[in-house]
Amino acid sequence: MIEIILQAERALSVGQLEQAERLYRQAAELDPRNSIAVVGLARVALDRGDDRGAYTLARRALDIDPENAAAQRLADRLDEVMRFRGEEPPAPEAAPPPPPAAPPPPSKAPPPPVAKPRAATPRPRRRSLLDRIRRRR
Repeated sequence: MIEIILQAERALSVGQLEQAERLYRQAAELDPRNSIAVVGLARVALDRGDDRGAYTLARRALDIDPENAAAQRLADRLDEVMRFRGEEPPAPEAAPPPPPAAPPPPSKAPPPPVAKPRAATPRPRRRSLLDRIRRRR
């Protein structure tokens, strides 16, 4: 997987956008949760002048990995550029709601016993090192 992304990076760095896009798509298809490949596709779209497409892809990469710094920087910068031009950035696609949590299976075991609080007992006074030495004599 990493080899494909490295090849795509090299192709993008020398302006071979078609090859870079093909390789990034291949990586994204092999691993749909690969946010690096999706950021690469966003960079290809940006190099082609498609700011809206690049923004959408950067947001998709953030949906996959919210901690992807490259995706965050790209989305923030494109948001700023589009707003400066008076354009409204595309609305993020709504993620499907998570499935409802299954209720825990019924437990037939009795609840664990509750420990009773201990009564406060005075602590014995600790002797200093000097007191202990004197006592040994």
